[in-house]
Amino acid sequence: MKAFLSAVIVAVVLSGAAAYMLNTQQKSAAQAFATAGARVGDPGHNLVGVN
Repeated sequence: MKAFLSAVIVAVVLSGAAAYMLNTQQKSAAQAFATAGARVGDPGHNLVGVN
């Protein structure tokens, strides 16, 4: 039972750390493709359903 509980705790801690790292490393498309060859505009005016 101790092994199972410790495995659950380790899984929760690792998933929390992975979620934090992914949120800090992610960029929007406008930031990631901000070169002269990419045609990505301001993300506010080209979304579907936004007036």
